[in-house]
Amino acid sequence: MLTFIFVMAAEVMIFVPSVARFREDFLLSRLERAQIASLALLANDSLDMDLEDELLANAGVYNVVLRRNEIRQLVLSSPIPEQIHATYDLRDAGAFELIRDAMLTLFDPEARVIRVIGDPVKQAGLLIEVTLPTAPLRIAMIDYGMRILILSAAISFFTAFLLFLAVRALLVRPIKRVIGAMTSYTQAPEDARRIIQPSAKVSELREAEVALKAMETELTSALRQKERLAQLGGAVAKVSHDLRNILTTAQLFTDRLEMSQDPGVMRSAPKLVNSIQRAVNLCESTLAFGKAEEPAPALAGVRLAELVGEVIEGERLTIEDFDLSFAEDVPNTMVIRADTEQMYRVLSNLVRNARQAIIATGKPGEISVAAFEDDDEWVLSVTDTGPGLPMKAREHLFQPFHGGARKGGFGLGLAIAAELVRGHGGRLLLERSDTSGTAFAIHLPKGYAQSPSDAKASDADTAAAAE
Repeated sequence: MLTFIFVMAAEVMIFVPSVARFREDFLLSRLERAQIASLALLANDSLDMDLEDELLANAGVYNVVLRRNEIRQLVLSSPIPEQIHATYDLRDAGAFELIRDAMLTLFDPEARVIRVIGDPVKQAGLLIEVTLPTAPLRIAMIDYGMRILILSAAISFFTAFLLFLAVRALLVRPIKRVIGAMTSYTQAPEDARRIIQPSAKVSELREAEVALKAMETELTSALRQKERLAQLGGAVAKVSHDLRNILTTAQLFTDRLEMSQDPGVMRSAPKLVNSIQRAVNLCESTLAFGKAEEPAPALAGVRLAELVGEVIEGERLTIEDFDLSFAEDVPNTMVIRADTEQMYRVLSNLVRNARQAIIATGKPGEISVAAFEDDDEWVLSVTDTGPGLPMKAREHLFQPFHGGARKGGFGLGLAIAAELVRGHGGRLLLERSDTSGTAFAIHLPKGYAQSPSDAKASDADTAAAAE
């Protein structure tokens, strides 16, 4: 349909000058006929009225005027039914003038009489002038235009049909083949046999097929890797569960070893206890991270100072005689909206990481937990005076199994903490980490999440209030 419309629109550019040329040829033919009719009179000085009328009728004019030897002579004449409407000189008419006169004649339904001036054939005089009716001219122009219109429609239809066949062969079928290949691939993306093989002859389509093949190949490899990782994760979770039970039993025996008075045992027992405790923590973290998903937080009002105090008190029990101090700067009246258990895990992970980092240096240190609020959010910060995060930990922050914040760590604590904070609609950010220490910040929004309709209504209310 588009091709048909476009070709017909292009035909308009041909139709207009063609009709103008047809009108010019029509008038020139009338001048030539009139000149031939006048030759009969010039050959014979007198003709009867019937023969003269017949000559004028055959020429299709009312009268003929010849100008020869500077003499203007009315050669043939008959009564003119009305006044002459316009005079057209075809001797020096330009293209624009011919097109304009043709359009005026074509769209003027009134029957008029016009005068036409032209050059005689074979230079038989200076000029020839005739008067004729416009009705036959307009009928002939309409008939000619209809024939052009029908021919143009036939050419347009034939061109559109050929283009349809070409587009179907070169574009539509290859695109349908690509769609079919994509549909087949989505049914079993792990099957490498379903990956598309580029075969299009059109360069753009072939480029699309090549890109699709690369994407499908990469996706198939990624799915296989994900499947292997999922299987490995399931196996690790099972092993971690059983290993945790074994380590718990071992931990009970190490507790008894601590009561031994043997000097060698007394030196080795603390290291053994710490090693087993780290193994238990790793098993618990792996099991926690391996769950399908964390439960949705049960949001409620939480007195932050009490929660922070509980976390710090638990950490104090683990440092024994090490020179590590804790600082709290949390307003007693601050109440946040959070899940108590999940927020405890977040703070516990951050504080424990800070404690382990400072203890690993063997130097005194301090861990500070502070909080403040503004109109939009609560901000909790955990700062330590440790050695800072390693470069690898900063590059893969919050990604599990990409290296932890300390030597031998697995990065599960920060990954779990970040996931829990996101469940509250907040953000866990690393504010700084250098040789002077590390600072993490937890941003918890005060407002509730809005649906798009609520957001639009809120914007409308704000605009109305501003007005």
